[in-house]
Formats: sequence, C-alpha cells, structure tokens
Amino acid sequence: MDLIMNGQAQGNVASRLLANGFDVNAMRPYIGKDGREYISVFNDSSGKFEARPVTNAGATLRFQEWKQIDDAVIMSARRQMRVVADIRGAGLTYGIPNGMGRTVLVTQSMTDITDATISMDPAVTGEGDRPEFDLVNLPLPVVHKDFSLNARQIATSRNNGTPIDVSMAELSAKRVAEEVEKMTLGTLPTFSFGGGTIYGFMNFPQRITQNIMAPTDSGWTPQKTIHDVLVMRQQSINKFYYGPWTIYNAPDWDEYLDDDYFHLLGNTVGGTMTLRERLKKIEGIQDVRTAHFMGTGIFDFIMVQMTSDVVRMVIGLDITTLQWETLGGLKVNFKVMAILVPQLRSTVVNIANHLTGIVHGAAV
Repeated sequence: MDLIMNGQAQGNVASRLLANGFDVNAMRPYIGKDGREYISVFNDSSGKFEARPVTNAGATLRFQEWKQIDDAVIMSARRQMRVVADIRGAGLTYGIPNGMGRTVLVTQSMTDITDATISMDPAVTGEGDRPEFDLVNLPLPVVHKDFSLNARQIATSRNNGTPIDVSMAELSAKRVAEEVEKMTLGTLPTFSFGGGTIYGFMNFPQRITQNIMAPTDSGWTPQKTIHDVLVMRQQSINKFYYGPWTIYNAPDWDEYLDDDYFHLLGNTVGGTMTLRERLKKIEGIQDVRTAHFMGTGIFDFIMVQMTSDVVRMVIGLDITTLQWETLGGLKVNFKVMAILVPQLRSTVVNIANHLTGIVHGAAV
C-alpha cells in the first residue's frame, strides 16, 4: 500500500510523488529516441512543457505509446462529461496549482448587506452595516481507476509494429469521467471530508425546488411543460438570478422533447419544431441538454444560471494517467485519475438563508 501520512511516505509511488512535490509528471516517465529516460516539466518562462532527463524513473513506455494512451483517455472522458464540459466551456473554473498536495479548498461565505442610501446630501449618515463571515471547506478527493499491462504485451506490440491496446485505458477514463459527471449532477451520495461536503445540482441543500408535470401523466400537453419551465425561470428571477440558464433534462424526457411539437399538440399537419426547440425560444434559456447520468425512471429538469456565482468547477488535477512498475518490471501499472470537483455557490442573505440560481424541477 502506498500512502503519505504526517508528511512521511510509505511505498515507492508515494515516495516518488513526495520527492517531486506531488508533480504527477514524475509518474509519467518515457523513453526518448536516444534511449534515455525523460519526464515532461512545465517551464513557467516559456509557457511550454520541456523534456527533462531523469534517472531511476522506471520508464517503460516510449513517447508515442504515452501519446496513444493519453489520446484514448482524453477522448473517452470527453464523451462522458457533458455537464462538466459545459461548465468548463463557459469559463466557470477555479484552478488549484499542485492540487495533489491539498485535501480541501477553504473559502469564505459572507452575508449580504442592506441597500445604499439615496439622499441629496452625502453628509447624511447612512445605515451602518456589518456582514457576517463563515469559513467553508470543499473536499478535494481524487477520482481514480487502475489498469495494468504486462511487459510481454508491450514487447509484442513493439515487435509487431502495432499500437498497444488502449481499451483498458479508455474504459478506466470512462469510469472516472462518469463519477465526476454524477458528482456534479448530484446523483451520487454526498462526499464529506475535513468538515466540508461536495454537493451536486440535485442534492444541493440551497437549490430551489419546483414540482413539474411528467409527460406520462394524464392530461399532459407540451404547453404544461412550457408553463413549468416559465415557473422555474420565475423562481430563479425571484431570487435575483436573471440568467442565462441552461436546462438539463433526465434521459426519459428525450422521446418527448425531440418529438414534433405540433404533433404533440394534436395537429394533423406536421410542424418543423421539436418541443426542445420550443423551450429554447423562451427568453434567457440558452440550451436544453440531456444529462445522461441524471438517472432513469424520472422526468426531472435542472435549470442552472451559468455564472461563476452559481457554479464553478474546481480543477486540482485534470484527467491524467500515472504509471509505475511492479514484479521487477514484469507488470506495468497505470492509474487514470482526476481532481475535478463541482463547487455550487449561493448568495447568503443571512446564515440561515441562502439564495441560488439552481432550480430543480421534480416530476411528482
């Protein structure tokens, strides 16, 4: 077992990470064209990664073999992370340098203050006010999945001139990405550590909740869903969150959202618009997207104002792959891992009352 406790490393992997300041590139050595062992090190001056010769790094793979694994891991992970990708694509991120060396992110919540004074005389004494502060911890767990190759598989690949089999890397990346996506949606049990808890959209205690009608209910029409979304939007506006919003729907909605809107209305003449497209015509709704890991057997909506005061993705370590040897080099172990944690945020009116731009429409 490899672990680090009280600053002391136990095991070869832990020792190497500790000796390199938790730089994961120390666990990604490769064999260069000259036969020497290298690791990639980021140069702050040039803004680029550079090759640094190392000794006793235990390099087994060549640079091109690492590239095959990394490409497979990145492509597989991207396919699974729709909601996470949307958050990152909107620039709602907070990077933590050397995230492996930290276990929690400490932030501070602050209550709001009263309105400003309007008067003709600036000498008039305004209402005094003092906000209340509270420290909040956000755990930074590592999401990881292991796989391995044996030395014979690698040798056979090189002798035959064929790429190494990256199927296990793809599956491992898929599993890591799925857990990050579920954590962001809030379909996993909450994770607590160091006095803090990770929440997702569907289990965030401060989220706004609203009952909506399922399309399988008697009397449902597409206008009912239009009305439900308008009510959800108003709920957000009432809490002073004015959009833009992205709606995420549970997969069971797809056969209704992607059906012809006019056909759903009962018109005999087919239209040219789906219910999903109709929802996107509502002011402030920038997209309606399927969240594949919201769960089956439900007809929920999540409406999220895509701004940094509502949600951001804390990036301690992007999805990457580590490598080390065991059994005298006969077995090459790999770990696909990431520190990607959703941070859901709210405006504090007072310690007991929070406002947020997340609305959970639950079908009852």
